[in-house]
Amino acid sequence: MPIIKAAVCHEFGAPLSIDDVQLRAPEMGEIEVTLDACAICHSDISYAGGAWGGSLPAVYGHEAAGIITNVGGGVRGLNEGDSVVVTLIRACGNCVSCAGGAPTLCETPYDGDHGPLKTADGGKLHQAMACGAFAEKVVVDQRQVVKIAHDIPKDAAALLACGVITGVGAVVNAAKLTAGQDVVVIGAGGVGLNAIQGARIAGARRIVAVDMSEEKLAIAREFGATDGVLATSGKPWRDAKNAIGRGADAVIVTVGVAAAYTDAARYLAYGGKVIMVGMPATGAKSEYEAANFAAVGQSMIGSKMGDAVIQRDIPWMVDLYGQGRLKLDELISGRWSLDQINEAIEDTKSGSAKRNVIMFK
Repeated sequence: MPIIKAAVCHEFGAPLSIDDVQLRAPEMGEIEVTLDACAICHSDISYAGGAWGGSLPAVYGHEAAGIITNVGGGVRGLNEGDSVVVTLIRACGNCVSCAGGAPTLCETPYDGDHGPLKTADGGKLHQAMACGAFAEKVVVDQRQVVKIAHDIPKDAAALLACGVITGVGAVVNAAKLTAGQDVVVIGAGGVGLNAIQGARIAGARRIVAVDMSEEKLAIAREFGATDGVLATSGKPWRDAKNAIGRGADAVIVTVGVAAAYTDAARYLAYGGKVIMVGMPATGAKSEYEAANFAAVGQSMIGSKMGDAVIQRDIPWMVDLYGQGRLKLDELISGRWSLDQINEAIEDTKSGSAKRNVIMFK
């Protein structure tokens, strides 16, 4: 099998190592993509840190773009030479969730231990999140990619694979925000900034960003927030309600912190929704008074990957980007080589980066 370079996690919490690994050819329904770019998502960092467990050794990375360089049997509408965005959404197309229009909730399991990757000596190597894109190439199912124009920069396009569809989709698909409604976005990182963009595109009246950093609140305003609230204040939900003049119709929680979920409902108006996007570590707990939700018609809704249908939503977002209505280039904080991935991860952990991108070319 061909040998490629990949950043491999051998131990949770330890630096990734750049290893030679084997990548088999695409089989029925699969394609090989030679990557130009892969962004670093906080989910990759959480997995590599052991927050959610998982199989090791593993190759993480799931926010990528590149060129198709090999096509397996049964692939339709995709050809060698096509530019594509590569996502982790491996939808079978046949289960109840897929047939019902919710491919992010596909019920057909995928065993990454028996995917296309192996160590250089032929041992097990887990393809994390059905993607494994901290590598020069990936082999993925044809349903995981969306074809894009060749002139779209791959570093910008890679962001569409997760952070952008998750943030924008949380507002548009999960919250179903309508023009004139008010939104609070907790967390002004990569996903939070895209939730803010989604609220702006949807026509929100007030968009309040909540974060621990004044610097990140200033960036949030550049992406469309009308107001910023420091989470370090005693009761930030009061500051948010003062800015809005009422509670929020939707609160989008983009941070993986249990305490943020405990407080999220405090920002809501009657009938409002908390959209649960960020994923705390396994075992982390939040607390609620259930009667409060029932009494005023509030709700909590989980949103995985922005409830995206990638063949519908990514082309729409590409068009918005082309019109200048969706910021992608401005989301990129830094570009790094694969050899620099541990430095890029540490920079991402610092909280100052919007999105760091690994460039392969």
